[in-house]
Amino acid sequence: MSPSTPRPGSSGTLITVAPTGAEHSKADVPNLPVTLEELVRTARDCERVGAAMIHIHVRDDDARPTLDLGRLKETVAAVRENTRLIVQLSTGGAVTDPESARLGVLDAMPDSASCTMGTVNFGDDVFLNRWEFVVALHKGMQERGIVPEYEIFDLGQLTALRRLIDEHGLPAGGHVHLDLVMGVPGGMPGDTETLAAALRLVPDGATFSATGVGRTSLPVLLASLSAGGHVRVGMEDTLSYARGERVRDNAQLVARAAGLAKIAQRPPVGPEESRVLLGVAS
Repeated sequence: MSPSTPRPGSSGTLITVAPTGAEHSKADVPNLPVTLEELVRTARDCERVGAAMIHIHVRDDDARPTLDLGRLKETVAAVRENTRLIVQLSTGGAVTDPESARLGVLDAMPDSASCTMGTVNFGDDVFLNRWEFVVALHKGMQERGIVPEYEIFDLGQLTALRRLIDEHGLPAGGHVHLDLVMGVPGGMPGDTETLAAALRLVPDGATFSATGVGRTSLPVLLASLSAGGHVRVGMEDTLSYARGERVRDNAQLVARAAGLAKIAQRPPVGPEESRVLLGVAS
């Protein structure tokens, strides 16, 4: 099976929203959803306009990034109670988080979790992902029945993904889904040429989403739709809606992605269909 071979639901578009991230400060971005109430309201709004999955970073009472297990469990439960969205937790956290805390994220038992496939310069910082840690994440998700989304920041990480699957087997759910994270300073650029190069290295049978960071958000979204891929949008990745215009809220970005998916004749697929696509248990 090639990456372009349809799976159930792949004639449409899976839209993931990443509403918060770990990089932006609430003081600098007042409309960033950081409390549980804000996050749940954002999840509802984004589901209503076309999102099927939510990629979650959690903040503490001072709006700082945290991997506190109690907060993670509370967040997973609240989003599940109030939406039908597939709940995906970030195991990346902030670049300063230790490996033990990042592995501990899996104990919150989300539907899905991220698994970054290698180390990358992240602006002025280093996002460290040792091979042994990547394997531990992969195996931890296999054991718990959590479906991974493999985060790809550079082309060589697609080769690492092939190695991971060859040496340690298919992920929970039996299907490989990855996200091409493009436009991070230090990672691969967010342009059509690079996306096309990446697709030649995607494992057979896999599906992919693409995320454009900053000003690459819209070009990457359009390129992914044209190549049969899925998309991730949200205020984690961009705070600009257009030149000189700040994002109003995450739902604004999801609604635009949904509209463009419809124009591309690949309309958004709902959470239930997306669970089939990704192999997430109902």
